[in-house]
Amino acid sequence: MGQHGGAVNTVTHPERPPAPARQRFRSALISTAGHCKIACGFCFRADRAHGFLDISTYTRALSRLKETGVEAICLTGGEPTHHPELRQLVRLAHQFGIPVSIVTSARDPDDVGRLIDIARLLANVTVSADSAGAMELGRTTRSVASAIATLEQVPLAERVLHLTYWKLTARECHDIYERVDKSGVQIQLSPVALDDTARQRAASTFYGYLAQQREDADLLGRYFQLTPRFQEHLTALRAMHLYPERRPSCGSATLYVSASGEIRRCPYGKTGVSVRAPRAEISRFLHAEPQDRTTPECAAICRADDTP
Repeated sequence: MGQHGGAVNTVTHPERPPAPARQRFRSALISTAGHCKIACGFCFRADRAHGFLDISTYTRALSRLKETGVEAICLTGGEPTHHPELRQLVRLAHQFGIPVSIVTSARDPDDVGRLIDIARLLANVTVSADSAGAMELGRTTRSVASAIATLEQVPLAERVLHLTYWKLTARECHDIYERVDKSGVQIQLSPVALDDTARQRAASTFYGYLAQQREDADLLGRYFQLTPRFQEHLTALRAMHLYPERRPSCGSATLYVSASGEIRRCPYGKTGVSVRAPRAEISRFLHAEPQDRTTPECAAICRADDTP
């Protein structure tokens, strides 16, 4: 993902081979908790509940995912480092022969310590950060500096900074470039995704929102090499806003498992099936034609990596 030298140091979105004719689920996001203390103002979390993912439900999920052909999982929010049995979650996946990655917002020393403790068991770790504009919009404190400080403490070769951006400035982009270049971490970019209600809170019109997204992307392009895949992703997001009637059906190759143990095609899917359902019922759900259409919010999460 990373490229150093000259005026560019990062490819923000790796090239992927085209999706096969028949959909295959290669990976899965697994929610470790139904709640999140960070509570970003622009979060579109699809499900909210109390409590953590329990080991029994998680083990059943791993078994069913393995049977489906899933080759890797990513532990995600709530906040994985808050799970009381995080090490056990990782070890159980290894027992099924499934590599594990983590997406985290860990900044607190105790949370970072838990992350360091399991780092050697992980395939990679991604730490989330927000641009100054996104922090103001979402009322967060997930700065780039604090994210890189976390990543620099993690003894792992593959470390990724995931930046959610909004209303960037040239000075901020230069600072992010310098920090990324110095630390040697990889970077992945995502524009803030705002629905109608969130746009109103941000005092942004529909076309003002789209113009801001384009302005941010143009600015990023001066400092980072934006791959064709990422630029296509931004174009697709814009088209979804402008032409909602043309939104394609979900084509993600990544499944989602909620903290309550429901398998869905994505966090925003309207339908799902329990991991405790009979195998035949799970198979029917996964092989059925997707009923949900891709939205800008869900596309911003899965990055539309495998949408034809």
